[in-house]
Amino acid sequence: MTKKALLLVNRHSRKGQHNFAQAVDILNDLGFELIILPIQSAEELPKLVRQHGSKIDLVIVGGGDGTLNAVVDSLVEMSLPLGILPLGTANDLARTLNIPLAIPQACRVIAEGKLKYIDLGWVNGKHFFNVASLGLSVHITEKLSKGAKRRWGILAYGFTALQVISQTRPFHASIVINGETIHVKTIQIAVGNGRFYGGGMAVAADATIDDQRLDLYSLELQHWWQIFPLLWKLPQGQQGNLDWVRTLEGEHIEIHTHKRLDINTDGEITAETPATFRVIPQSLGVLVPGNSGSTESSM
Repeated sequence: MTKKALLLVNRHSRKGQHNFAQAVDILNDLGFELIILPIQSAEELPKLVRQHGSKIDLVIVGGGDGTLNAVVDSLVEMSLPLGILPLGTANDLARTLNIPLAIPQACRVIAEGKLKYIDLGWVNGKHFFNVASLGLSVHITEKLSKGAKRRWGILAYGFTALQVISQTRPFHASIVINGETIHVKTIQIAVGNGRFYGGGMAVAADATIDDQRLDLYSLELQHWWQIFPLLWKLPQGQQGNLDWVRTLEGEHIEIHTHKRLDINTDGEITAETPATFRVIPQSLGVLVPGNSGSTESSM
């Protein structure tokens, strides 16, 4: 049976323009009837999903994590499954779900894969896939240019982090989790729903996107040199082994700060403190390779 899909591609993403025509040809050959619409900005995406949601079987999004973040609320609202074409710089959600980064293979996953129901994070009314954070990561987001991401790819995150860390000042925050209030002085708090973020760093060593929990870490550095062992630990999610990194986990988290601070969700600034975070279990169906983990069904 032909599946009708809304195809939304961010042609300004790192690989969007180059791979757009290839993806359309492959998806047509795989039996999809596509609704293809021009996209001028990510802000348009939720409106397009709502306009066409009743006429389609799924939404296919081509872009990076920021593009996916822009569309997630409307997917939940319309109860539509998601197919992912990883055309961004970091593609952390695709990594988390073991979706191939090559477009032909990613298209085949959308056509032949399984529907896996994943958890979503939620902060102040905004859903997110990977991580929500405040502090250092917000400064990186503000500094990181699209040109640098296109030119340097994932390395752009590291270059930008080294540029802004010397300008980042600690802030005081109160974290309410599991009935306890914890006061911290930190340069970053990250609250993770998935596994990967920021170009392949892991939220926690055992984090998955269907574990029905949020993983938090707080970087409570006191000396500039402490950033270097941290860089070795983050890719494996082992930052909690360092004395100056606090790690916590729970289903519901509140963060309060003395002044309002911006919050970055999946690489986009979308909220601010005070903030309430929740995990929403099994709230979105995503097409993944057939040999992926549990919580799957056929479309």
